[in-house]
Formats: sequence, C-alpha cells, structure tokens
Amino acid sequence: MTEGRFLEREKLTSLCQEELTAMQRCRRGSRQAFEVFVNKYMKDAYFIALGLVGNREDALDLSQEAFVRAYRHINQVQPGRGFFPWFYQILKNLCISHLRKRRHRNANSLDAEGCPEPAASQDVFSPDEIVGKEETKNAVWEAISKLDDKHREVIVLRHFRNMSYEQISEALFCNKGTVTSRLYYARKRLKELLSKEKGGGASGL
Repeated sequence: MTEGRFLEREKLTSLCQEELTAMQRCRRGSRQAFEVFVNKYMKDAYFIALGLVGNREDALDLSQEAFVRAYRHINQVQPGRGFFPWFYQILKNLCISHLRKRRHRNANSLDAEGCPEPAASQDVFSPDEIVGKEETKNAVWEAISKLDDKHREVIVLRHFRNMSYEQISEALFCNKGTVTSRLYYARKRLKELLSKEKGGGASGL
C-alpha cells in the first residue's frame, strides 16, 4: 500500500470513528455531539436539497428540517450503519413531499443563481460542450428540473456532490449496477434536453 493510500485510509478510519463516537453520545441525548453531523453534512444537505427542489430558500428550510428530524429520531439508526445514508432518506423524503405539494410550479422557476457548479470527477459530463458556457448553468439546472426524481438525484449526488458510486448506492439503498444504469439514462436525457435547448427547441418540452 502506498503512503498516500495509507494516509487516506487512516483519515477515513478516523472520520468513521468520530461519527461512531458522536452517534453513541447522541443516543445518550447529547445535542453537542449532533453538531458533528451538522457541521460535516450541512453543505451537502443544502446543495442536495437545492438540486432536488430548485429553490434556495426551500432548500435551506428543507435541509434544516431534515437535521431537526434526524436529531429527534437518531435512535432509529441501526448500530453499525453510517449516519449519512440514513439522513439522506429523511432529506430526500422531505424534498419529494415538498415537490408533490408544489407540482403546479413551472419547471422554469428553478433558481439557478447560487446553484453549485459540477464537481470534478472521473465521470466526465460536460454540458459546456452542448451549450454556450455563459448559458450553461441556467440551462443545466433547468434541464435537471425536468428529470424524474430518481434520475435527478443521481445526477446531483454524482456530479454536484462528487459522491462515489459506492456512496450513492449506500445512500439510495440500491446496488452499484442500479446507480450506473440510472446515471446512464439521466445523462442521456440531460444531453437530449440540452441539445434541444441549444437548437431552440427546449420550449416544447
């Protein structure tokens, strides 16, 4: 094992141990211990919610509510399981419920300002190659808003939060093959939407 991989593994082990310790303290009612999870996942929670619901204020409210519910039900986390996959289900369900209540909202109302840029990853998805760079951000987020829930979430988790396939499969409670398949069809649909946007045909979607 190279020194770099060894240090990375040691760091991961340390982080896991930190979460396990915090989880044990949370089970005993420590609010201070729960701050470990808030501080670690607050940014991810906000941007995931933003990617799913497309509005900054709603994303902030939903991510905060998810942490509140997580703290109240922290004892439901099975021993030995990580916090984030369990927390993600709470956040995801809140976002889906919110979208169902506001399904009448036009997809074009997605608030692209403040949305994250695609994170660097080994899977290259380059919307810049499909639409002009100045228009890319708005076009991409508008296209994302038109994906169905299961395809939108894998795009957000992989390309905007830079999660690995293993992390996504754990968060979604599905196997790696399912993640790979959903990403393939999500990217394919996004490219279709962005190509039509470039050609001026997106308004008919």
